[in-house]
Amino acid sequence: MSEVKDRDCDPHNSHVDRRWDSQLSVLPDKLQQRLMPFQKEGVKFALSKNGRCMIADEMGLGKTVQAISVAYAYRQEWPLLIVVPSSLKYPWIEEMERWIPELNPGDINLVETKSDTLGISSSKVTVLGYGLLTTDARPLVEALTRQRFNVVVVDESHYLKSRNAARSKILVPLIQNAKRAILLTGTPALGRPEELFMQIEALYPRMFGTWSDYAKQYCNAHYRFFGNRRQWDSRGASHLEELHQRLSEIMIRRLKVQVLPQLPPKIRQRIPFDLPKDAAKEASGSLEEWERLMRTMGSGVSATDNPFTEVMGLVTRMYKQTAIAKAGAVKDYIKMLLETEKLKFLVFAHHLTMLQACTEAVIEAKASYIRIDGSVPSSERIHLVHRFQNDPETRVAVLSIQAAGQGLTFTAATHVVFAELYWNPGHVKQAEDRAHRIGQTASVHVHYLIAKGTFDTVMWGMLNRKETVTGSTLNGKKEYLKAELGDKDKWDFLNFAEAWTPSETTLAAGGVFEKDKQHDIRSFFSPDAGKEKKRKRTEVCLSPDLDFSPQVKRLRLPTSTLTPSATHRTPQPRLSPRPGPPDQGKGDEWSCGACTYSNSILLLYCEVCESPLHRPSTGEYTHTHTHTHTHTHTRWQDSPLHWNFIPLDIKLDSWEDLPEAFRRRENRTQILRFVQQWSTLTAMKQRLIRRSGLLFCSPVLVLDQLTSTQRKHSSTKRYLTKEDVSQASLSKAQCDGGTVRMVNKEIFFTKRRTASMSRPNTSASLYKENIKLFCCILLRCQEEFQLRSSQAYMRARVLQTEQGVCQSCGLQAHQLYLKVRDAPPTHRKEMLENTGLAQLSLKQLNEMIRAPVEGQFWQVDHIRPVYSGGGQCSLDNLQTLCTVCHRTRTAQQAKDRSQVKKGLAASKVASDITRFFIKK
Repeated sequence: MSEVKDRDCDPHNSHVDRRWDSQLSVLPDKLQQRLMPFQKEGVKFALSKNGRCMIADEMGLGKTVQAISVAYAYRQEWPLLIVVPSSLKYPWIEEMERWIPELNPGDINLVETKSDTLGISSSKVTVLGYGLLTTDARPLVEALTRQRFNVVVVDESHYLKSRNAARSKILVPLIQNAKRAILLTGTPALGRPEELFMQIEALYPRMFGTWSDYAKQYCNAHYRFFGNRRQWDSRGASHLEELHQRLSEIMIRRLKVQVLPQLPPKIRQRIPFDLPKDAAKEASGSLEEWERLMRTMGSGVSATDNPFTEVMGLVTRMYKQTAIAKAGAVKDYIKMLLETEKLKFLVFAHHLTMLQACTEAVIEAKASYIRIDGSVPSSERIHLVHRFQNDPETRVAVLSIQAAGQGLTFTAATHVVFAELYWNPGHVKQAEDRAHRIGQTASVHVHYLIAKGTFDTVMWGMLNRKETVTGSTLNGKKEYLKAELGDKDKWDFLNFAEAWTPSETTLAAGGVFEKDKQHDIRSFFSPDAGKEKKRKRTEVCLSPDLDFSPQVKRLRLPTSTLTPSATHRTPQPRLSPRPGPPDQGKGDEWSCGACTYSNSILLLYCEVCESPLHRPSTGEYTHTHTHTHTHTHTRWQDSPLHWNFIPLDIKLDSWEDLPEAFRRRENRTQILRFVQQWSTLTAMKQRLIRRSGLLFCSPVLVLDQLTSTQRKHSSTKRYLTKEDVSQASLSKAQCDGGTVRMVNKEIFFTKRRTASMSRPNTSASLYKENIKLFCCILLRCQEEFQLRSSQAYMRARVLQTEQGVCQSCGLQAHQLYLKVRDAPPTHRKEMLENTGLAQLSLKQLNEMIRAPVEGQFWQVDHIRPVYSGGGQCSLDNLQTLCTVCHRTRTAQQAKDRSQVKKGLAASKVASDITRFFIKK
């Protein structure tokens, strides 16, 4: 066993043939310099296995850069498929652009949706999230299969642990059919050996025989009885030493303690505390009930036919009750840590109630923070990470164990706090190592807050049992989550924490804007407001309340679509040169092949349906719907440099992080000028340039070209209705001699819905028949239709582009909404008092305190008003305005429109000398 262990862990071992050194020499110079000795050894191991292996280094040892190196060594065999968790899509794209500068923007295709398949066949690299691999993703699966990827990289490959999951059934055949396949994971088995089988099967089918053979040999598989119910149980472990030895043939695994002795240590501490009786009553009662149930099952006597279901239901209930019971103590602990100046730390939790309690604690302490949970889009998470890493004022990161526990780097933190435990040690250790990884310069203190007499005590024991199994399997020795007991006197204050209730909404006397105490909203800014004599209340309203559309007030969009983060930074564009468009001849127009519309030669996409201009696939510009990087072209002396960069690095004068060519005086001058011009453009104008795909040197000049050639659009209707679509379909059919089939959806009352279940579903039938309602060219026809017919979609896209920043006054309106939403109700009034929204009416302000919704803070406004032809427009005619600025603009537009109407009415009854000069 010692021989096997040394072979896997020693970075200077001789088992890897030296002939692979020559292959490392083909890597880009910057990448070669970045690789540490043990990482080079990992690359050599993969090459010695002909590009089919698992790199299972401990978290924080740089598996991504090793995989990129291996993939680059086989670049002649590309296309390359990279499968990652959804939260890591953009970090992977950044890493690819960083280490392989020869990649052009069009070479990397990010698959956004299950029907987004157009770029798969034409790109060199396809990046795909696990979340898209579902049973209803037939078009995507077919496109992936047709492409025949020769090189596949699967990050966090433990996502394939389940044999019955749809993603495993879809992805494993793709891996098996690829010539090269690299699996990356710091936790190949999160808790049990059974989780390894599908990963092994993907790399080397039948290496361990069938699933039944593997389960019997290494999972101690046997039948188990739960009452009268017999179940095949493969959750055990057996012959772990043999399993570890066989795994070493296809897997390389190194621990930080073995290859990074210079890395500061990770120090774990358990912080046990007692809960007050009122807080622990419910959680303790459920724990006692669970203990009685387990004793009953152990004796073979059960009060129900299915005790397993009863046990699991009780476990889930206890887990949530424990979170609520200990939330008050967790809040006190966070506030205590914030008393230490400049201390930066992470707080991990699982339940939304605990995440909310942690967020409230930070807000109450008036500290800056970020929050990443499942509602934060993947495109925003990397910007939040950058903010925490670089902003000394951002001291706390409130993180979901599942959403942010893997793949992200938080080395700016020196403390990691677990407000809750989790089911398996793999996820827990992944979360710990967000801070303890390459780049960390200080010791990392990990604190586990464990409430006595609750489910925490059971989970801690369970985590250590599972860690023993996984340690023996992967590292060849038994391991535990060693955590010393914290100083009892130091943490004694937690025993006296007040109970916290997540549904608490009762406001104190000063927590709302009251009519009898606050007669004028402007008195917030007057120190002697309380001494003024009573007078009739006059609300400062710039326009009547009726100016607000009830539809806007009621708008509630899905959190996953519109809630990027509690705090965020505006995405900074990444720029890269690319070849120009092909020569289109001497004509100044080109006809769209999809809709036949004649477009200006300056445009590389159709203005009507946004179909791209046909051109060779090499050097093609690929636009993704939510990609936060901008890929444009700057050139000096007509020779492109082919380098990517982030304009923020230029603004911060971080030239040492940029390519060497940028430091030349002639290039630096051009780059500075370009970044200055780019920064002056609004987000919508930057978007227009990005989507054009044009080759340009000056953003200002190319914007002038694009705006001068845009098709004039005019509509006085705000949205596209079903009647409009029907009428257009009939007109088109009559014009082309076709037919139209009208499908009516019958509305059933609630009591008749059960009977309707047996009837065929129209939408499902359409999908099964593969009926396409839109053309498949970049899905832009569908996007345009949704933008003109759905207010929710319109808000989502505007938020995505402008990040909820008011384009008139600069207020971070969406960020303010998130802060107010996350804050305790008693703190919301103070937040609103210090913003421009304090000008709103008392009724609106009090509603924002009691139940804040997004539509109360910012609105989507038409730059060219609807009444003058700006309806049913593209994003270029939309902007974000805070509620106050929106009301001001709406009132002014109403005033202007009224004056125009009065002028028209007067002209009909009065003589006007100008009428003599109008040509009839």
